[in-house]
Amino acid sequence: MLWTEKQFSITKKTRILLKQFTCVVAVRVLVTGASGMVGRHVSSYLKDKGIEVLTSDVSGSDVNGDISQKDFVFSNLAGHDFDAVVHLAAITDIKRTIQDPYSCFLVNAYGTLNLLELASRKNVKRFVYASSANVYGIPKQNPVTEEARFSPRVPYDYSKVISEKMAWSYYKSRNLPVSITRSWLLFGEYDNQNRATVRFILSCLKNSSITLYNSGRDVTAPTHALNYASLLYLILTKDEAVGEAFNFGGEKVLSIREYAEIIRRLTNSSSEIVLAPPRSELEKDPLISYPSIEKAKSLLGYKQILTLDEGLKRTIEWVKKALL
Repeated sequence: MLWTEKQFSITKKTRILLKQFTCVVAVRVLVTGASGMVGRHVSSYLKDKGIEVLTSDVSGSDVNGDISQKDFVFSNLAGHDFDAVVHLAAITDIKRTIQDPYSCFLVNAYGTLNLLELASRKNVKRFVYASSANVYGIPKQNPVTEEARFSPRVPYDYSKVISEKMAWSYYKSRNLPVSITRSWLLFGEYDNQNRATVRFILSCLKNSSITLYNSGRDVTAPTHALNYASLLYLILTKDEAVGEAFNFGGEKVLSIREYAEIIRRLTNSSSEIVLAPPRSELEKDPLISYPSIEKAKSLLGYKQILTLDEGLKRTIEWVKKALL
């Protein structure tokens, strides 16, 4: 369970320290989607911090199964003990969600509903839902704050909006201690070859062309998944995080073309950049979106662990060893 200064009889000096650092004792966290890139970094980081982690995914985890299936969630997962939930599991392939919105909503929305109900029944101390910057669509103003209006474009975006609404309903009606993250572009070791960062790295290492959809005009704030894991640790260990949403991204704001050029520089590549049309009509307008992370800094004390270049160098080395 999670312990804070309110549950101890402590000295004045210790109280001052605990205002800066919330104690964690005997926490066991269920991480869904744990076999994915973000899930692996989150699980590893939490373990390094002394937190016991129970991983779940469709395969390659402690508890394998489909979160959209009630029997799996309320029979199998329910049989395990955990004090908090970090819910990362989702179908994230934008093209796939456009082609098959039913599966997108079944896993992303209905699966989240199953996890919320399970967490409520178990009276967990924290439920962290990994939403997405996509809920904002094309924002009217940057940097995007947590109060910005939602403007989803594709089924994936809508599934995140729906899931957020369900999470807040459990927070208000069932007193489930919910926190939400809305992340921009995350990258790192174990990433999928079809996602931008690894695709760019592979192309550069092979000196082959780099294809940029929508001519690389989209703008974002990429950051290594280890930075995101550090944010989750703060959310799990600080009472101030309950009932709050946090936008999250990197310290540098870049167009996708600039991002590809940084990777080309770090790999000393001679790859040609090829400007391609958008993947769908819904994405034809460039998505210029980057977050304000001031709330995470001021409320939780978040600090970046890895710079953009440091994170990319780690990812490049992993690609060389694992994928070439």
